[in-house]
Amino acid sequence: MGRPTEIVLYQAEWCPYCARVRSKLTDLLLDYKCINVPRSHSERDEVKAASGQTSIPVLIDGGTVLDDDDEMIPYLDKRYGQAKTAAS
Repeated sequence: MGRPTEIVLYQAEWCPYCARVRSKLTDLLLDYKCINVPRSHSERDEVKAASGQTSIPVLIDGGTVLDDDDEMIPYLDKRYGQAKTAAS
């Protein structure tokens, strides 16, 4: 069982950038809501409403919205990594 969070990840199973973020969330033992988006950008209304654009991944954590996996990984380490280290 992971640690509860407010994290929502807009992603697709076929997306390698999304896989990087899912892997980090798993490594940090975080629970999160995963929303799979359609392959077609024109059908990604939900992610556009949440982030203002249609590319993925998009990670929302409370008021924080990130749309680049290279920003998400360090954010997750900084925000949640310390607690995991302290608990182990």
